[in-house]
Amino acid sequence: MASSTLAVRESGPSKFGKELRKDFLFDENWLNLNHGSFGTYPRKIQTILRGFQDEAEARPDKFIRYDYPQYLDESRLAVSKVLNAPVEGVVFVPNATTGVNTVFRNLVFEKGDKILYLDNIYGACEKTIAYITETTPAEAIKMHYELPFEDDSFVEDFKKTIKQEQEKGSKVKIALFDAVVSMPGVRLPFERLTEACRELGVLSCIDAAHGIGHVEIDIEKLDPDFFVSNCHKWLFAPRGCAVFYVPVRNQHLIRSTLPTSHGFIPQLKPGVKIRTPLPVVGVKSLWVSNFQFVGTIDSAPYLCVPESIKYRESIGGEKAIIDYCHNLAKTAAARTAEILGTEVMDNSTRTITDCCLTNVRLPLSLAELEPIAVKAGIEKDDVAGVATAWMHTAFIEDYETFLALIFYNGNWWVRLSAQVYLGLEDFEWAAQKLKEVIERVKKGEFIPSGSKL
Repeated sequence: MASSTLAVRESGPSKFGKELRKDFLFDENWLNLNHGSFGTYPRKIQTILRGFQDEAEARPDKFIRYDYPQYLDESRLAVSKVLNAPVEGVVFVPNATTGVNTVFRNLVFEKGDKILYLDNIYGACEKTIAYITETTPAEAIKMHYELPFEDDSFVEDFKKTIKQEQEKGSKVKIALFDAVVSMPGVRLPFERLTEACRELGVLSCIDAAHGIGHVEIDIEKLDPDFFVSNCHKWLFAPRGCAVFYVPVRNQHLIRSTLPTSHGFIPQLKPGVKIRTPLPVVGVKSLWVSNFQFVGTIDSAPYLCVPESIKYRESIGGEKAIIDYCHNLAKTAAARTAEILGTEVMDNSTRTITDCCLTNVRLPLSLAELEPIAVKAGIEKDDVAGVATAWMHTAFIEDYETFLALIFYNGNWWVRLSAQVYLGLEDFEWAAQKLKEVIERVKKGEFIPSGSKL
């Protein structure tokens, strides 16, 4: 039987695992097993966040007009070092969805232009593409794949899809793909996809919502055309905060922020000018200035990034954190599969699990549930969704936790999300609770009250 304890490494003054949970803001009765969805940040970062908010309220004009731009530059520099990215390409947006929208709503699409995207894309991004194809001449191509895949064949299929369009006389203008897919949680060979785009003359847009703080990223080496990554998921920054990188060569393509704000430079008639009410603080490129002030929002989360990085350094640094989380994710998945009597979603080279997320199949069959659900008046096509929603609610109401489930390719899977404040024993506990919830589902507890049953 697999060992019930995962070795926790010493990291400066702290240990990874439950000993580190005191640093965070969790309710004492809540076990946070779903870090991947919304992230969280340490207690000391809350103090930094509130400090900036207090400073803004104490002297609003001084802070917003003069101090904030300088703090923001410090954050841009700090995050650029973690990503090994040229700082002149780095700005902040509230979240990865905003970054993706900023790219697609700025590009000019012509007849024959295609947008390539992949199965299991984040839902908001797929709807962004749907909006673009409704409002511009662009057309979308969705590349289908089944998990688990092998990287070599996956990359070849990606290239083949582009080449087939080119042979038909179409132009794949841009490809959107994840670094780590959200659901099911798997790592894509995003470095090779970016290289393929460069080779075939396609703009690359990487949705690395699960990126910084999660997998190793070297922007200088990767050289994407567009890249966005949430700092509030894995880097321990407050929500919402995402780093948005566009190399200098492409910055002219992104004329407007979302919403369009003071930094936008319109194509005006000669002699017509539009003034901005904000002062120029320091020497800034048009790109940086455009994203410096985008409407009046609470931008304090952006300013917390340097302290979030310092906290991570204090407990061991980026490599130690990523190594621990990857190791825990894999070990937890193997142990959970052992307890449930199922298997882990993985490929032969173990590349799709080279991240902080893993997926384990649940011992639950749709065929078991359909007869009782249909008898109770639930539409056959709705059974999986109703059962999944009930299980999600049960985790919160009855077990003081949350586990992300997905019905994929005919089976239910649980996505496990590893983080430094968790240990293997937490996932062993979760596996036992999963068994309880599954038995309750099989008994029909997921049937809504007032049904025909």
